[in-house]
Amino acid sequence: MTPSTTRRNKSQSRLLRVVIPLAFWLVVWQLAAFFMDLRTGGRGALLLPAPVLVAQRLWILAGQPVFWQAALLSLGRIFAGFAGGAITGSLTAIATRALRGADWVLTPAVKVIRAVPVASFIVLVLLWAPTTGMVPAIVAGLMVLPVLWGNVSKGIVQTDPLLLEAAQAYRFGRGKTIRLVYLPSVLPYFASGCATGLGLAWKAGVAAEVLCQPRLAIGTQLYRAKITLETPDLFAWTLVVIALSFLLEYALALLFKRMGGGEV
Repeated sequence: MTPSTTRRNKSQSRLLRVVIPLAFWLVVWQLAAFFMDLRTGGRGALLLPAPVLVAQRLWILAGQPVFWQAALLSLGRIFAGFAGGAITGSLTAIATRALRGADWVLTPAVKVIRAVPVASFIVLVLLWAPTTGMVPAIVAGLMVLPVLWGNVSKGIVQTDPLLLEAAQAYRFGRGKTIRLVYLPSVLPYFASGCATGLGLAWKAGVAAEVLCQPRLAIGTQLYRAKITLETPDLFAWTLVVIALSFLLEYALALLFKRMGGGEV
């Protein structure tokens, strides 16, 4: 088998792994919508619209400037919160592993953040934040911070002691030890934490938008669709959230793959 044939087979296998589950669940969705329509006497779209109806609404919404503005602003807010949470969580992990005093002070705070419900954070941040547009970013960052703190801490602890001994034997400086020993050990844990944190950031960020109602946001559009009983719009915006989440996850996986951190 030639290398080109092997690559072609792998590409076809990856394509089938996407197409087959997607087709299966679309059929399940269509059947569920059909039976719901029968049960409610033709009013099933109010509870469970069919995939075609949702696709039509998504197409119409995509032709409106407010659609792209809301999607891009939500993407920017949530990604900014994710990045801030990832950086803060990583720095906190380094501090708590390097300094005993920082461990005593910061570890309980991180555990409290991890234990507080998302809804409580949204309400509290809504009271304290100067603008409603900042709430989704702050909440998303708070959800990501404990995840990255735990993963990066674990990566530091799991660093191979034999490599550290070798670095000491060869008289590596602190910077060189961090670059050649600690970073390769921590990077897979960091990548895994980012993959988990990204999903949490999207869920928490959109939930915050639903509650705080920024002028242009996916969460605001979801809430308006709900109160006006525009269920197809509700499903269409939900699909947008899923698509943007997958897009960011793919971009993140590609970035870490190039950095040598493995697949996310």
